[in-house]
Amino acid sequence: MKAFDKELVSGSILRSVWKLAWPSVLLNLVNGSQGMIAQIIVGHYLGYTANAAISASWQMYLVLFVFLASLFQGMNVIISRHAGMRNREALSNVAYQTFLTSVFLLLFVAAPLGYFASPYLLDLVHAAPEVQAHGLPYLRLLFTCSTPLFLMILVTSAFQASGDPKTPLFLGFLTASLNVSLSAMLITGFGPAPQMGAAGAALGASLAPVPAIVIAITQIARGKTILQLPSRASLVPDFNIMHAVAKVGLPTGVQTVLLNIGGVILLRKVGSLPNSAAAQAAYGICYTQLFMVITWTAFGLRGAASTLMGQNLGAGNPDRARRCVHTSAAIGFVWAMLIGMIFHFFPDRLLAIFDITQSDALMYGRSLLKFLSFSGVFLATALAITGGLQGAGDTKGPMYIAFLTQIIVLLGIVQGFEIFGPLTPNQIWTAILVAHLSRLIFTWGLFRMGRWARIKLDLGNEPTPAVPE
Repeated sequence: MKAFDKELVSGSILRSVWKLAWPSVLLNLVNGSQGMIAQIIVGHYLGYTANAAISASWQMYLVLFVFLASLFQGMNVIISRHAGMRNREALSNVAYQTFLTSVFLLLFVAAPLGYFASPYLLDLVHAAPEVQAHGLPYLRLLFTCSTPLFLMILVTSAFQASGDPKTPLFLGFLTASLNVSLSAMLITGFGPAPQMGAAGAALGASLAPVPAIVIAITQIARGKTILQLPSRASLVPDFNIMHAVAKVGLPTGVQTVLLNIGGVILLRKVGSLPNSAAAQAAYGICYTQLFMVITWTAFGLRGAASTLMGQNLGAGNPDRARRCVHTSAAIGFVWAMLIGMIFHFFPDRLLAIFDITQSDALMYGRSLLKFLSFSGVFLATALAITGGLQGAGDTKGPMYIAFLTQIIVLLGIVQGFEIFGPLTPNQIWTAILVAHLSRLIFTWGLFRMGRWARIKLDLGNEPTPAVPE
């Protein structure tokens, strides 16, 4: 049985952060690059209307599925806290129960609901007819076939929260290589694969995680990981455990829904600009692809901050937990500044990667990247601090901040501009910048208050005594 990592709760702060952060950041960059590569292939093979279709469809997909992902956040918080307490049985039971519940919800609730809702969701964002032609089969395939994709996220999240970041990295590289290969074949019809166009990217992303999931379960069964199989496996969910998971995780789900609702409404506003297909393509490529170089790194740092916060609180060291979050935020700040400089000074070269070299799409993309070069610094720092709050079990505070910044501030500014006339691209980009800055200010203020250090987590039943290791 793999031992717990003592260096996560003792010794050098920078070493602890680095030990978790670099595999998590690299994994997130690998995960993010899969969508970017698919967009590049689609852009070269099908044109920017297919890019717009994938961007709009993915945004809608996230809104409906985000509540399921919120269970993973609740699972992560509880696993990391029990890892700090060295309670292997409790954290393994939490992972198993979340896995079991997720399979049921994905197959029997989300898949049929998403399939029938897909055309209405695309109408909601004012997707042009040529965009919907690519987007509808893509979105329906995501809803009906993406159970392996979500289970892969669940398994890698559980490994990371337990203090094992390298196993998810291996599984991530395996999945990424399969995803890129399958997507390229299915999009273009290379070799024996059918030519599916944009829908091929959805099917490739859904099928690629299957081998990694099989390997992960095999490793757990053989005792090669910190996680272990439950002592009493049952196909009936433990409602005490799932209540505790949902209690912590659902505010994160609401937070992410708010973020994505803001994104959907913003995408609708982008669609109202002249040449809406070009505007949505530029928005999708810059904000949901290129900007991911910053945000996927920040998500990795957020995960590292969350795990270190939970494990150090579990080990009874809140001061060390605080310093781990500060260090994660500083790393995110520096990274975002470096990438922001590339955005600011070389926008045309970046857009050319996606075959955006002329027309309105280039104009929209160039201006957006200049705004994102500053916005990324604010967001990356805020996400790392958010990870610290969530790792402590404070998921309601970030939820309220998401509502305030993504609904009140972001959409309020856009609506205010609309009062005085038709929207311009720079007005929408300004609203994004101000929303990210306000998110950083409120998140930092909440973290400074220190209420996170007094949060208790309870599984709702008698805890299993930890076994010293």
